[in-house]
Amino acid sequence: MKAPLPSVDPLRLLVFILMLLPLLALLGFGAFWLWQSGNLQYWLIALVVCGGLGYGLQAWLVRRERQLLKDSATEPNPEWPPSAEKVWREVEALAQTCSPEDWPIEEGEWVLALGQKTMETVAHCYYPNVEKPLLELTIPHTLLIIERASRDLRQDVAEKIPFSNRLTIGDLFRLQRWKEKADRLFNIYRAGSLLINPVNALLSEAWRHLRARSFDQARDELHRWFLRAYVCKVGYYAIDLYSGRLPLVEEESVTAPTPVSQADFGQVEQTAKASVEPLRILVLGRTNSGKSSLINALFGAVTTPADVLPDTTQVLTPFVLSREGLTQALIFDSPGCDSALFDRQRMLAAAENADLILWVTPANRPDRQNERDCLDTLRAAQASRTDRRAPPLLVAASFIDRLRPVNEWRPPYNLTDSLNSKAVNINAAVRAIAADLAVPVEQVIPVCLLTGKVYNVDDTLWAAILNHQDEALRVRLMRCLDARKRAEDWVLLRRQMAGAGRFLRDLPEILGKRSGSNIE
Repeated sequence: MKAPLPSVDPLRLLVFILMLLPLLALLGFGAFWLWQSGNLQYWLIALVVCGGLGYGLQAWLVRRERQLLKDSATEPNPEWPPSAEKVWREVEALAQTCSPEDWPIEEGEWVLALGQKTMETVAHCYYPNVEKPLLELTIPHTLLIIERASRDLRQDVAEKIPFSNRLTIGDLFRLQRWKEKADRLFNIYRAGSLLINPVNALLSEAWRHLRARSFDQARDELHRWFLRAYVCKVGYYAIDLYSGRLPLVEEESVTAPTPVSQADFGQVEQTAKASVEPLRILVLGRTNSGKSSLINALFGAVTTPADVLPDTTQVLTPFVLSREGLTQALIFDSPGCDSALFDRQRMLAAAENADLILWVTPANRPDRQNERDCLDTLRAAQASRTDRRAPPLLVAASFIDRLRPVNEWRPPYNLTDSLNSKAVNINAAVRAIAADLAVPVEQVIPVCLLTGKVYNVDDTLWAAILNHQDEALRVRLMRCLDARKRAEDWVLLRRQMAGAGRFLRDLPEILGKRSGSNIE
């Protein structure tokens, strides 16, 4: 039996020392010459200065790369519903706990394990009472989440990490093995240097320690960023799935007209149909508050009969509203909330499909309890839908011309003018309406809707509508995604049934071929 070879061959070690000895002697004699000539202190000063500058530059590069990675961090989607905010905080907390020691990149199992842990965190937030919430995901959606997270992470790695498109995984493993061998040889050199030139060796050790610490910090920072980015990407798309923003079928635009809006367009005499889903603006309020007059004022023309008698508006009536700066919209007139024709369930259903709500209330009527009850019912229904954003609400305070002094009407009015009694009363009415209806005072806009005396509609009210347009578009997007998800379920069901039908049709032929091959 042959004797095992020693881990370090003494002859090879002797060869290495003989080859390295002239270089070590040169370093030693050089230091000795500097000491003899009286220049050793200048060399030491130059060594310290250059080392300090190099270390400072390396630290600056680390901070720059850290900021670059921070800028590429995944942010929560502002279009998510309110329920997603808490879930995103859980994902960020999980990402912060990821340590390079716990998830070594060189071991391939971390991808599925960490991705599964992230998806379980999100699933548990949406299914807190389920023992295994991850099983509530469908297989196609699970694959889609991993696919999109990997795609985004691939782009970040390719753009942020130098040479990532050149180095293979095998190269990284080979570099790791070479580094270990080089470290062993370098340790031998350090021991020899300490014997020949102790002063130079001690300074070199100090510089090596600082440099290694800097590079190790950069490496760990990059590793930690990679883990956090992966967790945030997977969590991002998992939240997208549970909030209804992750469709499986990508055949049409997300904001294509929904069936509800297509049916509403069918009630309107209009030759040109919308290519995208319109904003849906719902006008609500009490009887004879000026709802129809407000719609006329927004159009600048008589479009709907003004409320001069109770219950003149019997059903939700759509009108196409097109104005500069506003996405094409459908605006709906409605029965008064205090009329016999008012249906609360129909109002809630209309509000569920609305992107912006305009509430009209007369400024000269202090009895607003019925309006408050209706608004509270509406707000409670919206609060129960944590998967959807509530549409923005604006209140138009009508009949401000009837406030005291009744016979005075000389607009415009500055509501901060304490010397003008009309302006003071309008301001008091606005604040009273805000308190009675529990809405922010800045969302109450005083208007006059009398024919020929329309005031504060084209400027203040219209500016408020445009200011809330982005928020309304986010509500529209979630509404379109819900409609698309329902349509997608039917599309996939038809495809699955058709595929199953073709399989059953071809099953006898398949079985016949198999039996024939077995006989042969």
